[in-house]
Amino acid sequence: MSASSLQALIFDVDGTLADTESAHRAAFNQAFAELGMDWHWDEARYTRLLEISGGKERMLHHWRQVQPDLLDLGSGVQDTINRLHELKTAAYERAVQDGAVLLRPGVLRLIDAASQAKLRLAIATTTSPVNIAALLRRAIGPDWTQYFMVIEDASTAPLKKPHPQVYLQTLRRLDVPAAACLAFEDSSNGLRAARAAGLATLVTPNGFTAHHDFSGALRILPDLQGVTLDRLRDWHAASARQLS
Repeated sequence: MSASSLQALIFDVDGTLADTESAHRAAFNQAFAELGMDWHWDEARYTRLLEISGGKERMLHHWRQVQPDLLDLGSGVQDTINRLHELKTAAYERAVQDGAVLLRPGVLRLIDAASQAKLRLAIATTTSPVNIAALLRRAIGPDWTQYFMVIEDASTAPLKKPHPQVYLQTLRRLDVPAAACLAFEDSSNGLRAARAAGLATLVTPNGFTAHHDFSGALRILPDLQGVTLDRLRDWHAASARQLS
């Protein structure tokens, strides 16, 4: 197998594998209510906040917006952010268990096909391991980790997208050159992170990211429905020829 032939697929999670953002937004709002805070993120505000990667970072950014004189970033503020995130994560996990989040069209079929073809599969996300497990355990089953050779997440890659850390670490653990991989993303921050790591990237926008700038994407698709391994190999090979 040549170094440039397609050997691995690397997936983002939120918005890419599944339309998770509505459930995340509801979970944030539930956490705010539980802690007695008067915050409420409507869809328009949450769409803007998604330009900030990471739930804790998103909440801190919002806090600074509604309280511009916020200077104390010590233990009090951080403790509140941490508690909110715990409550939000629990609410999101309950929503997933209740069937509120489903994989996007074509995702499971493509993962199955790639696994049978012995391609290496990986996850590269800035979401928490709890969120990943809740989603994929429900969507794929208790043995979902067997599909993925590498899982990099917020616990292992603290520098959030658009920083490429999570992709660089994924590539190192896969032991596969970037030129032999395809990444799957849904947002401009994700695309920028993947491209900075040298990865050709397919983008499947969703309702929260459709307005993003996807310049540099290998393909922009409504979803992965009907996307076959043969088609991925053709697109990957065409991209490699353009770079040669």
